[in-house]
Amino acid sequence: MTKFTFLLLFCTLAYFVSGQDNDTTKKEKKGYEFTVIKEINTTSVKDQHRSGTCWSFAATSFIETELLRQGKEAPDLSEMFAVRKCYEEKADKHVRMHGKSYFTGGGATNDVLDVLTKYGAITNEAYSGLQYGSDGHVHGEIDKLLNAYISALITNPNKELSVAWKNGYKGILDAYLGVVPEKFQYKGNEYTTEEFSKKFVPLNAKDYVYLTSFTHHPFGIEFILEVPDNWSNQKFFNIPIEELVAVVDNALENGYSVCWAADVSEKGFSWKNGLAIVPETDIKEMSDSEQLKWEALTKEELDKQIYSFDNPVTEKKITQLLRQIEFDNYKTTDDHLMHITGIAKDQNGNKFYKVKNSWGNKNQKYDGYLYVSEAYLKLKTINILLHKDGLTKETRKKYNQK
Repeated sequence: MTKFTFLLLFCTLAYFVSGQDNDTTKKEKKGYEFTVIKEINTTSVKDQHRSGTCWSFAATSFIETELLRQGKEAPDLSEMFAVRKCYEEKADKHVRMHGKSYFTGGGATNDVLDVLTKYGAITNEAYSGLQYGSDGHVHGEIDKLLNAYISALITNPNKELSVAWKNGYKGILDAYLGVVPEKFQYKGNEYTTEEFSKKFVPLNAKDYVYLTSFTHHPFGIEFILEVPDNWSNQKFFNIPIEELVAVVDNALENGYSVCWAADVSEKGFSWKNGLAIVPETDIKEMSDSEQLKWEALTKEELDKQIYSFDNPVTEKKITQLLRQIEFDNYKTTDDHLMHITGIAKDQNGNKFYKVKNSWGNKNQKYDGYLYVSEAYLKLKTINILLHKDGLTKETRKKYNQK
């Protein structure tokens, strides 16, 4: 055999082996594949770590993104400044309500904008909220201490509240989160929190709207949403779920991001896989071909296959009634706030939303983001926050007539 013949034979074999490997790889390739069709410029992913402060991280990200949308600089704002101010207001309300209000570290979509309006803003560098020897936010201890302190006050052991209780309470906040500086440095100049927000975060809270979708109140009105973290009694404008989805789509397509409160305690929510889906688990609702595939499986086997996230699955058709049933039966609760920054499609053309989370970007498939199906958004949305210019014409007309 000549050298040329041997080389030709070797290359031919290598080609076929390579081709077989590629075919095998193609056949074995599994999982969702996403193509982002609209994405809004935002700031970096942050990490709330072991604290119940997703509401501050999501809304702060939303505010920073609003600044970018307006062509402004987006400073790295302190999430813990809003957390601290809300801790103070919650304590005052809890005492006045004789302990009958909701007192935890949680919050709602409006809280950060409310703090911005009342108290201003500060950079994360000037107020990190990390004064207790941890590199990340760990609030188990401070939450328990604050709760115990307020609980003791409510028993009224002195038969009247002392003038010292607020200083004592703030002392705990100072020890763990740090004293809020009267002035802080930013780019060589000194600012109070009010001066800083006026110059660098000039957002008007009246330009933003809060929407929800439930049938225990009429559509087209505002009502105080009955979820525990809505401690400030924020009102939300009520519209049908299909209209709410249209608002989200319209906002994103026109460059407006959306702050999103939702339930993440579902089997279909997988942070590891970067997915949130609502698989159709009722075999009767599946197509004939799908029925043949699944009907021989037990319920346990069916769930294992459906929630494997190996390949795109048929999702449940979400109705307004189903949303309400899940909410009324505590299957949809206000677990988590995140930030919707884009629209994507999977390999089958199904619509998903690109969502920025606040659980860091390490050991996660999409660098701190996840993809949420339209079905999941329809079923598990508690409420949303967006700029009023992101509303559809239909909803804007209704909202202006409220």
